[in-house]
Amino acid sequence: MGLFDYGNNVMSKAVIEFHNVVKSFGDQRVLDGVNVSFEIGKTTVIAGGSGQGKSVTLKLILGLLQPDSGQIIIAGQDITKLKRRHLNDVRKNFGVLFQGAALLDSMSVYENLALPLKERTAYKSADIDQRVHEMLAQFNLGGHGDKFPAQLSGGMKKRVGLARALMLQPEIMLFDEPTTGLDPHITLEIYRLFYKTQKQYGYTSIIVSHDIPKVFNLADRVILLTNGKMATFSSPEEIPESDDPDVISFAVETMGHIYSSRDMEQKI
Repeated sequence: MGLFDYGNNVMSKAVIEFHNVVKSFGDQRVLDGVNVSFEIGKTTVIAGGSGQGKSVTLKLILGLLQPDSGQIIIAGQDITKLKRRHLNDVRKNFGVLFQGAALLDSMSVYENLALPLKERTAYKSADIDQRVHEMLAQFNLGGHGDKFPAQLSGGMKKRVGLARALMLQPEIMLFDEPTTGLDPHITLEIYRLFYKTQKQYGYTSIIVSHDIPKVFNLADRVILLTNGKMATFSSPEEIPESDDPDVISFAVETMGHIYSSRDMEQKI
């Protein structure tokens, strides 16, 4: 049963909801009574300056951090109240692509892709082999299965990391600064891959990124984090129209005085 399989129950469009979430580190209040939701099957980009709580938000969603107060609802469950076993059941529906891809250096590309299937399924060796080779082909990694992460370029590591994250066909994908350290050409290739796989698998996607405004071309919605608050925009074009001085300052600094997005299919 998947995370959203509740028989004939009608589910909210929001698969993840923050209700009055507060998170502080010492005297610094990173999230200050945040209320926000993430819709099923949509791509949300979380933007904001360094130290504003973008990666903290992802860790809260995964239950790696606990809020000081408030609720985090995932598919109708308040994960702040779940015991570890039930929290792990929820986590099985997530795929995560970390900033550095987080591949296991001692394992080959093939072994990295096979690992989730070996650990979390009862697939036979032949089924695992078939699935891994399908993903190698889909992500243009054919012939690289025997290589180790140290032998891969930055772009290839990202492709392997994404392929591994999708091995169990998760319903939610989290991306934490996924293009850091990549040159513009490779970054564009990775964005194309994100766009293609999201359309193919239909997962809910949350992307934390400093790559503004380029990453906005992936977004169905943008969340801007400033001073512990989250401002939500249905399109990047709405950001410069805000009457919040902090939002306007961010827009001018990162997007320029004029920003015009294009449909992703035309852009890439």
